[in-house]
Amino acid sequence: MRKTIFLLICVLGSLNTSKAQDSTEVQSYALSLQEAITYGLENSYDAKNAYTDVEIALKQKWEIIAQGLPQISGEVTYQNQFIQPTSFIPAVVFDPSADPGDFIPVQFSQKQNASAVATWNQLIFDGSYIVGVQSAKTLLQISENAKVKTDLEVKQAIIEAYGNVLLAQESVAILQKNIETVNKNLNDTQKIFENGLGEEEDVEQLQITALNLESQLNSTVRQLAIAYDMLKLTLGIPIDSKLVVTDALEDLTMQYYDLNLLARDINPEKNIDYRIAEDQANLAETEVKLEKSKALPTLSAYVNYGAAGASNSFTFLSDEQRYFEQSILGVSLSVPIFSSGMRAARTAQKELAYKQSLEDLERARNQVKLEIASARNDYQFALDNFATQEKNLDLAERIENKNSIKFFEGIASSFELSEAQTQLYQAQQDYLQAMYEVIANKAALEKVLDTSVYKPKED
Repeated sequence: MRKTIFLLICVLGSLNTSKAQDSTEVQSYALSLQEAITYGLENSYDAKNAYTDVEIALKQKWEIIAQGLPQISGEVTYQNQFIQPTSFIPAVVFDPSADPGDFIPVQFSQKQNASAVATWNQLIFDGSYIVGVQSAKTLLQISENAKVKTDLEVKQAIIEAYGNVLLAQESVAILQKNIETVNKNLNDTQKIFENGLGEEEDVEQLQITALNLESQLNSTVRQLAIAYDMLKLTLGIPIDSKLVVTDALEDLTMQYYDLNLLARDINPEKNIDYRIAEDQANLAETEVKLEKSKALPTLSAYVNYGAAGASNSFTFLSDEQRYFEQSILGVSLSVPIFSSGMRAARTAQKELAYKQSLEDLERARNQVKLEIASARNDYQFALDNFATQEKNLDLAERIENKNSIKFFEGIASSFELSEAQTQLYQAQQDYLQAMYEVIANKAALEKVLDTSVYKPKED
């Protein structure tokens, strides 16, 4: 029996250990850019908070609507008068011959009493309620448009963060290749110098180049780690998890090389920033209506029903306890008559605020036009610059190759080779940066041209 218990404890212990190991296991992700966008729109911190804001707005809308629906409340009261109140009645009430100045102490109520009342309240007419329902719809629209804007910003941030990872990866690969080439040249030059056919300066110049490349590589490796962490943070993935990007920078650049996008145009009123400004104007207009509605009368009604009982001892749960019913039907009409100009002043303030919102709306319209033109210009420049840097890289590679041949043939100096190598390394980085700019600027242009509307999640 003891052996059986011991074996059972060991099995349970091993299961708990395996569960603990599973719980501490680091999650791994391998995502293409499109997969990263899909994941981020569902799981990023900003996207989830924006969705929660929409849910809050939906609850607020129902809260406002419910104010005009029947309201039922109940109240139960129990009182125990430890010291009962005493009243004094003139003695002549009970004894006509008593002295008029004499009073008899009397306790009218019983020591304990209990009551229960249920009340039904119903709003019949309230101008503020009607406007409030309209404002609830506007507030919901604001939160939905804010969700759309957040999603567009999250998408752009994911594309930029993903591109930064690819840029750092390609930079690491190119630096490693450059170091390999320079080290080979350094070894060959070292042998030439040792055989007395070269100068020590040639060796030292290549050593400087190799050290600089090593330093750049170490820095870029650290930048790659930071870029990965930034992408994880943007996606809503824990920083300590493993993430691998599956797209290549060059392939992604070709996907984002789209001349047709430059010809695409939209009505500025469909831009999300304009729609948000329009929401604010609509809300300001609703606030004007709300202030005006406060000059209208308010009509409400109520019905209550209750029962009360009293006793000198606690007998309220007994079948013999008597309860006396009561019920009231009431109607209340409140009519604003005179406010010394306070309502007029408040209405005037809201009208001025509404006027300001219309000015903001017009500014938003022109600002959207400017953003579209600026984003289109940036994307056009990115495409042109990419083509230019591609040609520059080809020329830099040819120049470096020629100088390398001349150097080992003794025609060019180590300084000339170093200059050609520096020019090549800069051209490589410019080419990588140009590819990244194509991706990033297309994402920015797509953002201002996007006409998305909020789509609720399906249950």
